[in-house]
Amino acid sequence: MYSNGWDAVIITGSDPHASEYPAPRWKQVEWLSGFTGEAGDLAVTMDHAGLWTDSRYFIQAEEQLAGSGIELHKTRIRDSVSIPEWLAGKVSVVAVDGLCQTAGFIKELQACMEEGNEDCRIIDVPDMLDRIWDDRPYYPSTPVTTVGEEVSGESRFRKITWLRKFLMKENCDAVLVTSLDEIAWLLNVRGNDIEYNPLVISYLLVTMDSIKWYVRKVAGDSVDQETADSFAELESDGVEICSYDDVAIGLTDLSSEYENACIYIDPGTMNYNVYKQIISSFPADFVKEGTSPVILRKAVKNNVEIRSLREAYLEDGIVMEKFLFWLEKSLKEGRQISEYEVSEKLTSLRSEVPGYRGNSFANISAYGKNAALPHYSTPVSGSALLRQEGLYLVDSGGQYIFGTTDITRTVPLGPCTAMEMEDYTLVLKGMIQLASAVFPYGTAGCQLDILARNALWRSHRNFGHGTGHGIGFYLCVHEGPQDIRQNFNSQPILPGMVISDEPGIYREGSYGIRHENVLLCVGDGGNDFGDWLRFETLTCCHIDTSAIVRNLMTADELKWLDEYNERVFRTLSPCLDTELSEWLYSKTRGIQ
Repeated sequence: MYSNGWDAVIITGSDPHASEYPAPRWKQVEWLSGFTGEAGDLAVTMDHAGLWTDSRYFIQAEEQLAGSGIELHKTRIRDSVSIPEWLAGKVSVVAVDGLCQTAGFIKELQACMEEGNEDCRIIDVPDMLDRIWDDRPYYPSTPVTTVGEEVSGESRFRKITWLRKFLMKENCDAVLVTSLDEIAWLLNVRGNDIEYNPLVISYLLVTMDSIKWYVRKVAGDSVDQETADSFAELESDGVEICSYDDVAIGLTDLSSEYENACIYIDPGTMNYNVYKQIISSFPADFVKEGTSPVILRKAVKNNVEIRSLREAYLEDGIVMEKFLFWLEKSLKEGRQISEYEVSEKLTSLRSEVPGYRGNSFANISAYGKNAALPHYSTPVSGSALLRQEGLYLVDSGGQYIFGTTDITRTVPLGPCTAMEMEDYTLVLKGMIQLASAVFPYGTAGCQLDILARNALWRSHRNFGHGTGHGIGFYLCVHEGPQDIRQNFNSQPILPGMVISDEPGIYREGSYGIRHENVLLCVGDGGNDFGDWLRFETLTCCHIDTSAIVRNLMTADELKWLDEYNERVFRTLSPCLDTELSEWLYSKTRGIQ
């Protein structure tokens, strides 16, 4: 910084495609600070280093930053200050890796800095850490596969045709898609360039008469047979396979080949480096900025995807019941099992499902006080041993060719304290209230969030993370544009959207509780007052009733719970052996 005349450097925890979970090459925040959470950014000045992260990681960050000299800056809380706001007025020259910062963030940074200093400058230094990160991992490049229409429910031809109609409506000639899950959805392709996310590092440039996919593996390279076959299929559908590093050339060629060509871009996901190339290649009047239309289209699942997701959650429910039975039996037999061993057992059970393609995220396997960290990372060695007392939390999911799953169960392993049982019940009440919601068409997730928090709030308790996130179809376990959280988001919850329902409570040093089912938004008829929606619960795994404080539950909540558990038994028991089926029956008997 000193030798280059930089007053500050900002390092993000993302990659050139605004991915939530980056490949090892872009785990820059972890390499610099030791912080391993998925959401964190660093700002470094000549006399300060700070990490900005949200409440899911406060405890983890404090532990991992201890002794490093890096200060924790808490976000998404009252009076929190963002990195651009914090830097404003303090510095004049800020260096960023423009490949890993979105254009939208840089605009926010520029606006904040100019308020305090009109002479401020933002310097784009792509891959700036290359000069000091000697063993930095290279770009990932894994086999490319295609997904058939019988799985996706819609051909890539129809999706591209829809996208071109959008361009016509917007009076645009081209669109550059940079978000990896959007590209995977549009082209019906999958890969494994990012752990837990079946994605391919790439850009996609679509015009009215061409489709160019800029990917690290190109025709002519020494590629595996699976990738070669996938490329051949794509090329037969009019997709030109281009080198990933040639995207800038492609943009320049587009601007020169087509007079007054107008390009549509999403600055919220496009990296600043590519954004600058577009701004320099196209006249300002011929660059249209807006939210990518793919985000919403992808979030509303079609009938084939919905049918497959029901199958995915049934298969995942069988896995979870086998796992929970094994866990209880192992502890009763006096076996010493650790959080990590339990996590590995769950993964091994999922891997037995035909169509399994890996986990959808790293298992969170947390006993006792470790569960107070919402995104606890279970250590391979030295993880806690489970005992027949208190609460164990397991948050996990699978990637299957027929869908992506996510489920959390908080499991009473034996006697629980009165406070544990009370918290367990209050969180469950919130989950049930949200799952039972009936709401008018046009209702946004932020308007439903209170249903999951009301029971906790009435007892002056709360949780810091969001209540629900969208879930992809054999794609990312987190997707938008819908969510359920306190932060304002005007996007309505629409029929066909899949979203999690996961309130929680976390008592530092003691325990954490989270109940999570996944919901599908479906229609619920219409009348003189409008059209109505409700949720269908996709998750099929029993909820343990042994830690419930019965008199805290309403009659309707108890009825919902009994009916849910009875449905789980009725659905799964034909798929289970006799011993497991009898155990599940004992867990799902009514409590009313």
